[in-house]
Amino acid sequence: MPAIAIDRPDDVTSGLNVHHAQRPLQQISLGLLRIGFGWALFWSGIDKIFGLGFATTPEQSVLAGISPTKGFLSFGLPEGAPAAALLKPLAGHPVADALFLLATVGAGLALLLGIGTRVASIGGGVLMLNLWFASLPLEYNPFLDQHLFYAIAALSVLAFDSGRYLGLGNAWRRLALVRANRWLI
Repeated sequence: MPAIAIDRPDDVTSGLNVHHAQRPLQQISLGLLRIGFGWALFWSGIDKIFGLGFATTPEQSVLAGISPTKGFLSFGLPEGAPAAALLKPLAGHPVADALFLLATVGAGLALLLGIGTRVASIGGGVLMLNLWFASLPLEYNPFLDQHLFYAIAALSVLAFDSGRYLGLGNAWRRLALVRANRWLI
């Protein structure tokens, strides 16, 4: 039986090295995905803290003494939400507020910079999964909304180590502390 020749995309003998040609675009895409997810988290947090007038007015900001979790968890859960009984008692709790701000501002800033992306993508992803769960039942789609989409983005940031692209991730990795504690990557 004669052998069948199969061209592989990374076969340099074919004259077209598709695998390597796609690599810069993949790196840019992963870097932009990380930056976009980071900005979404970071902006949400700083708007809640300072009341920049987008989703949060200055009178409803953390600086005005308002809890960043109380409004959504008290009044924003959908009717009949399965998570309501679990989440409503957390509304305005100082630990819930601190975790929310850490996941938004802290993880968002880390993702924007490309440092600590493992912890930041896990924290941001868990926050987004919690927000997705809190939003059930969804109004416009049986299962997919922006929170679940962001959680998938967080998984991609983690799985493909996107902190290496379009950020400070490579310099961050060279720090002695990070080399000694790989989970800080």
